[in-house]
This record gives sequence, C-alpha cells and structure tokens, in this order.
Amino acid sequence: MNRRFFLTLSLVAALVAFFALTLPAQASLDPQLIQYATPTPQPDGRIIYIVKEGDNCISIAALNGIGLEQLYQQNPQLETDCSNLVPGMELLLGIGGPASYTPTPGPSPTPTIAPPTPTPFSGTTAVCILLYDDLDGNATRAETEFGIEGGQVSVTDINGAYTDTKSTVNQLDADAEPIRTCFDDVPEGTYNVSIAVPEGFNPTSEITYRLDVKAGETVMMAFGAQSKTIQAEPETPEPQATGKFPVMGVLGGILLLAGVGMGWYALQMRKPSSKFKGR
Repeated sequence: MNRRFFLTLSLVAALVAFFALTLPAQASLDPQLIQYATPTPQPDGRIIYIVKEGDNCISIAALNGIGLEQLYQQNPQLETDCSNLVPGMELLLGIGGPASYTPTPGPSPTPTIAPPTPTPFSGTTAVCILLYDDLDGNATRAETEFGIEGGQVSVTDINGAYTDTKSTVNQLDADAEPIRTCFDDVPEGTYNVSIAVPEGFNPTSEITYRLDVKAGETVMMAFGAQSKTIQAEPETPEPQATGKFPVMGVLGGILLLAGVGMGWYALQMRKPSSKFKGR
C-alpha cells in the first residue's frame, strides 16, 4: 500500500511539474499572435519602416512582403551584409498613395511618346521619367529647370504582373539635357506611375498617374517639385512715393511767397492813411 501511495504521489508531482513548465512557454507565445500592419504612406507617398531592436534585413523584408534585393535596391545606405542596420533607422519599403495629401493645383504630367524606331521591337516598351526642380512652381518645366536627385519613381502594373522602383538623378547628357530615370523592357499594359519627392521638397503636380503603354513605344514623363526654402521675393517700392517731398516743398514755397506778398501789400495800404492824418 505504501508503494502505491508513493507511486500516486510521484505521478501527481510529475503532472504539476509538467504544467508548470508548459504554461509559461505557451503564454510567451501570445505576443507573436499580434497582427502586424504595414506602415501607411507618408504625405509624399513614401512607405517608411522604422528599424526596431532585433530586426535584420531578412526579417524586415519578410515582414513587409518584399524581396531582400528590393529592400537593398531602395535603400542604398545599407551595407551588402546589413551590418550597419541599427534601431531607429528609416528604410524605404516602397511608394504608395498618400494617406492624406492634397496636391498643389497644377496640370497632371502629360506623357509624350517618342517616334517609333524602324527596327523590330520585342513586345515591350520603355518608360522614362524626370523629376525636375520646379523653381517657379508652375508645374511646367522650363529649360533652366533640371533634375532632382534622391527621389523615388515606381512603375507598377495594375494587375500586379510588373513592378519596379528606381531613384531619380540630377545629371545632364551630351546635349545638356536632364537624364531621365528609365524603365526598360516594360510589358504592354496599364500602369500606375508614382513619384516620391526627397526631403526638403514639395510636389507641384500630381504624384501619381495612370499610364497606358503599347509595345514599341518610348514614353517620356515629367513630375515637378519645389524646394521648401524658396520664398517670395520682396516687392520693390513704387518710385512715385519719393516724389511727394519735392511737390510739398514747392507748395510750401508758393504759400510762403503769397504770405509775404500779402503782408507787403497791407503795409503799403496803411502808409497813405497815416500821411492824411498828419495834415
């Protein structure tokens, strides 16, 4: 009987120890069940991820549903081995529609199509985009307005069959024309073209455009942005304001002479009357 009692007691102790070890382990899994929400786009259209403690490039790419190569491509500041990743670093995940943004009134970027080449095409097209420094803010590029470096351009098929993102540059070609950011071998279809301006700029035109492209065409587009530091020039004072002082001086002189004349006349009128009294 003692053996049965000790056997039962040992079994109860084993069960208690088992539940004591497994229940905390299950409770520690609860934070993993919290759903992750992809960051919302900023006003300029960029989707930014803030690096947290324990993150690495592979986990960030997997968490946000993008490829590791795309993460490196959109964040050239990262080392190839992700060794310089630190908490608090901002990483660009992509470009999307802004959560709350009202574009400055201005025309939408109108694409232009280059003349077709006589050589046979491969069934794809090229889309070339320029982000230019809109100095006067009129959303129309002038010859003296050149490219802006550090922006992001995204070309995405509406059905998800194609997507690519590249950075804008501020360089000139042999003809002193701004170099555009080009997407080659783009399949024929309908695309959403989005632009994200760099820090310190405000867009002066629409930042998204739906584009229909046909095979063999080369489409040129331009988006404008203006520096936040540009301020309106002070107005030049009107030149006629300085002319008031000579006019007032002339009028004052005339009144002074008139007063002197009247005084002299009054003096002359009084002289005859004094002589008459003396007689």
